[in-house]
Amino acid sequence: MTYRRWFVVGVVFAVIGALVAAFAIFYGNFSPRGFVEDRYARAAARDIGGEAVAYTSNSRPSEVAKQITEAWKPADQYVDGSGVYLRYDDDSVVILPVAAGSLILLERLSTAYPRYHSRVGNHWGWGRGNTVRGGGPGSGK
Repeated sequence: MTYRRWFVVGVVFAVIGALVAAFAIFYGNFSPRGFVEDRYARAAARDIGGEAVAYTSNSRPSEVAKQITEAWKPADQYVDGSGVYLRYDDDSVVILPVAAGSLILLERLSTAYPRYHSRVGNHWGWGRGNTVRGGGPGSGK
């Protein structure tokens, strides 16, 4: 009887493993970064240094932003005439208009915020979490 029980447990784990693998193959984007990498054309010539990785789309920035935000809700976003700026926990997705559609830049938040601070300022909600001092007069001092 014990061999039979271990066989059943093994089969159950094998089925679970197969389901996880199938999910990863068909729905491999487990982050906004993965979503962009899976759906848009890589444009290495448009990278900014080693920090911002570029992709392109034939769609307008508003359409690209809608696709991304429907799949992955950003922590904050800022939209103006220059583009769409999406902030996630660790990453940023910046969507800029170009003649043939959109330029999509993926970048770690640690380098993106200083790069785009003059544009997004406080709109990105930088520091709303528990990394900021404050909370009222005299606190955090």
